Amino acid sequence: MKDSADGLLLVDKPAGITSHAVAERTRQVLGMRRIGHAGTLDPFATGLLILLLGRATRLVAFLDNEPKVYRATIRFGARTTTDDLEGDVVAQAPPPQQQVVDRAIATLTGHLLQRPPAFSAKRVGGVRAYAAARRGEPMQLEPVAVTVHEWKVLKRDGDDLHVEIHCNGGTYVRALARDLGEATGSAAHLTALRRLRSGRFEVGAAVTLEAIAKGEFEILSPLIAVEHMTRQALDDLDVRRVTHGQSVAARASGELAALFHEEELIAVAVREGESWRPKVVMRDG
Repeated sequence: MKDSADGLLLVDKPAGITSHAVAERTRQVLGMRRIGHAGTLDPFATGLLILLLGRATRLVAFLDNEPKVYRATIRFGARTTTDDLEGDVVAQAPPPQQQVVDRAIATLTGHLLQRPPAFSAKRVGGVRAYAAARRGEPMQLEPVAVTVHEWKVLKRDGDDLHVEIHCNGGTYVRALARDLGEATGSAAHLTALRRLRSGRFEVGAAVTLEAIAKGEFEILSPLIAVEHMTRQALDDLDVRRVTHGQSVAARASGELAALFHEEELIAVAVREGESWRPKVVMRDG
């Protein structure tokens, strides 16, 4: 296998498959060694999954925490072990009235401390939370700071609430479903989830796995992944310095910069005084 291209590939993930399996299928089609993904989606979830190809896998840390937009369906009346439709029901309660739901949503908007689901990829002492939960030994996970920018109630269909949620990276939408159930004095879990947007990327620009198998896709430049950063062009001498991990003079403002040469991303760098120190180098020295 080879790494024939460095860049981003936007995939519309189907339900019933893991994010890792999407990356693996694409790796086999493209014949590449290195393909990763940013922002894991649970197997039942669909929507935008950003694949990172070749050296672009080095940029994952700059994409995971980008703001996200989801369309979700929350079902009132039952709480599950996984906070979604794949878990066992552990509590039941009458569904709340919509005015109670609206008031509870207001309390789950803004800067929050969120308890991750028991079945999550969080590590405690080197052990994944989901591994412990599957053994019947769920961990006590510490709440983490998240930001929910907005809830849009699309419709209420019996016990099902259809919403659009704008949040920061790292927010568990199924935990929001669980907490909404608790905040209304009821119980709830997530039954459907679709990611519509991550950062500047939208699911409308994504391709299906079937299209990838047919070769019908476009690989985006790594520069697009860092469009939100300060940009600074490098001359040939600076390129040599940066690819060997050496700092270069900072001629632009900001704390993080995309250093490029002839529209090729050379590195992402952090400010140190009046210099840029390479943090992630995209071209091998």
